[in-house]
Amino acid sequence: MKALLNDFSLPALVAGLLATTISYAGPLVLIFHAAESAGLSQALLSSWVWAISIGSGVLGLLLSLRYRTPVVIAWSIPGSALLVGALPELGLNQAIGAYLVANLILLLIALSGSFDRLIARLPGSIAAGLQAGILFAFGIEVFKALPEQPLLIASMFVTYLLLRRAAPRYAVAGVLLVGAALTLLGGQLRSEALVLQLATPQWIAPEFSLAATLNLALPLVLVALTGQFMPGMAVLRNAGYATPASPIIGASALGGALLAPFGCHGLNLAAVTASLCTGREAHEDPERRYVAAVVGCLAYLALGIGGATLVSLFAAFPAALIAALAGLALYGAFSEALARSLNEAAERDAGLFTFLVTASGVSFLGLSAAFWGLLFGIGAHLLLRLRRPPIPAPRAVPARD
Repeated sequence: MKALLNDFSLPALVAGLLATTISYAGPLVLIFHAAESAGLSQALLSSWVWAISIGSGVLGLLLSLRYRTPVVIAWSIPGSALLVGALPELGLNQAIGAYLVANLILLLIALSGSFDRLIARLPGSIAAGLQAGILFAFGIEVFKALPEQPLLIASMFVTYLLLRRAAPRYAVAGVLLVGAALTLLGGQLRSEALVLQLATPQWIAPEFSLAATLNLALPLVLVALTGQFMPGMAVLRNAGYATPASPIIGASALGGALLAPFGCHGLNLAAVTASLCTGREAHEDPERRYVAAVVGCLAYLALGIGGATLVSLFAAFPAALIAALAGLALYGAFSEALARSLNEAAERDAGLFTFLVTASGVSFLGLSAAFWGLLFGIGAHLLLRLRRPPIPAPRAVPARD
């Protein structure tokens, strides 16, 4: 505890709180959509939010303190998208059974150590291109929100630039304060949307079936590995952290299995929000950035217990403010990742293709853009580095008399 207090800093506090805010601002909408499509009650939805929040907070806290690395755990975003279509067809009880099967498979992968070996062979340009491609969508959201809230967005943007020049460590904190102040002064805070209500966990008995295993459990494993753990480890590696992947995957699988009967559909390593806690915005010293993850985890725990209060908090602030805040906060991480993806001349093409495909947001065969970005980047890397067969030397022609 003494070491944690010594490493504490205001930038880390802001980065951690902002990372948690972004985790809830967009991905939570997918969970609401999935719950609505399946006709779940508010009690079950509240339990679902409680389970993913408590799981993310506890796991991230333990892993960050254990490795003194900003390990940010979050629920599976592509997994949430899968549930929008799968949950109404399978029903909640079979879905819970599929969650348990998926976590068992992930645990076996963690124990085998195969994922660590794969990560160790991933070229740095591809890892950086993957991170840059993921963050690209958040960066352009700042300017997409400009027509909707021109004064708010312009003021936050100018504040960011001025503080990046004068006090870079406090740029994100300044943007947050300016955005909140303008929202309050402009009367745009919908205080009537705020409610105080605690979450109540609900036990859901699992049911197992072949259909649920094939149609939900296996896809959950695939999107977790390619859409969450792979880019999440790329973010850590890109920031210079050598934390092994297997313990993170194993702990996430165990935590997800324990909380699955309460609605948790999967706990994975975060990528986007991890970029906030692993970059210079969290602290100049990489060894002190883990504090940002710890702060974010504590916020997870508090917000998860709040249940309906959490939902109302995001409904009270303008969506444009959340979008601009996320984009501006991630600009530093985006620029560094993009520069690293193109830094090595021999790997520049692989990094570029990884970035372009990932940034496109393409989804094909049920697989996310992160997966296809990795596939194209690795494919380009292998094809460009294939050794050409040596050209045989010309035979000497004997001289004629």
